[in-house]
Amino acid sequence: MSPSDREKAAPASPARIRAAREALDAWVREVVAWHFGPDTGCPFWLEQAARLSWDPRREIQGFADLARFEPFQDEWLRGGPVSRWVPRAYHGKPVFVFETGGSTGVPKTRVNIEDFRSDYSAFSATLPDDAFPRGSDWLAIGPTGPRRLRLAVEHLAQERGGISFGLDLDPRWVVKCLKRGWTVGAEAYKDHVVDQALTIIRAHPNVRCLFTTPKLLEALTDKISLRHAGITGVFCGGTHMTAEFHRRAREELLQGAAFVPTYGNTLMGLACHKPFVPEDDFSIIYHAPQPRAVLEVVDPDQPDRLVPHGRRGRVKLTTLTKELFLPGFLERDEAMRTPPIELYPWDGVGDVKPFSRLGSAVVEGVY
Repeated sequence: MSPSDREKAAPASPARIRAAREALDAWVREVVAWHFGPDTGCPFWLEQAARLSWDPRREIQGFADLARFEPFQDEWLRGGPVSRWVPRAYHGKPVFVFETGGSTGVPKTRVNIEDFRSDYSAFSATLPDDAFPRGSDWLAIGPTGPRRLRLAVEHLAQERGGISFGLDLDPRWVVKCLKRGWTVGAEAYKDHVVDQALTIIRAHPNVRCLFTTPKLLEALTDKISLRHAGITGVFCGGTHMTAEFHRRAREELLQGAAFVPTYGNTLMGLACHKPFVPEDDFSIIYHAPQPRAVLEVVDPDQPDRLVPHGRRGRVKLTTLTKELFLPGFLERDEAMRTPPIELYPWDGVGDVKPFSRLGSAVVEGVY
């Protein structure tokens, strides 16, 4: 830990918090004007506007005003046509579509034009060059297929002057194996993924940076010393990460290589971890990429109310980009609300785990 890490992790000053809130309010006004503008908005929000008795472009003046919209329903993101989410301003531009979920039923989809690149360019700026050297190659040990992660890590590597290697990984198959009680099949598939990763690491000495998930990182380090293999930095993300895993990753698994935990999904983008300080006792604390996305921790019974700092509640996401306006989406996670810090002068979310009231167990597979 450097002195600068301690300074960045210190409580945010009132002036920093106020400036961040003003910047967020200004961005909210710009994004709402865009998505509800007849020449720039997408069909979904323009149709919603036609049913409202008020004009969002005039009456939404800041983030707090977004409470006037009804909570965003995830069913709105299932099925087609996905073109209803493409803003008119992007007509004629190449559009990607990425999926999230889908182990059972119809997955949620999100259209992308440049958002995945913008998110990971911003994330690149947070990575230390000594641990993630520019010009080094990357290996993404994560889900492929219809998810945005592969393209996002490719962009991250290219942004830093390297090349990204990938592998085949279908997390839905692993989840199906586990739901059917076929643990042997799930373990065999995990070994298949790890074997692919080992082949690439051993054959390409310029691979020095990894993305992987907690479970796959543990499986990989059972087979190889990443430090001895030349890996200097690991960016790690998945559904949920515990303080004990965080400690083991830093103190045992990586043998001195840098460890960068993240919290992200297709709808939000990527939330960065609070700079590591010993006083946090390895707690996992993330801060959203505000103003492009906002994470709140709310009372599950009254989701328009924040819980106090230090208390647990349900995670609520608001995404605010020119490609996606998603206000008040209740995630399938719960977390502790943490206070703003100097580096990220807005609330964080700590010790994220599946929301306990959902009723059915969440099967995490290789995440």
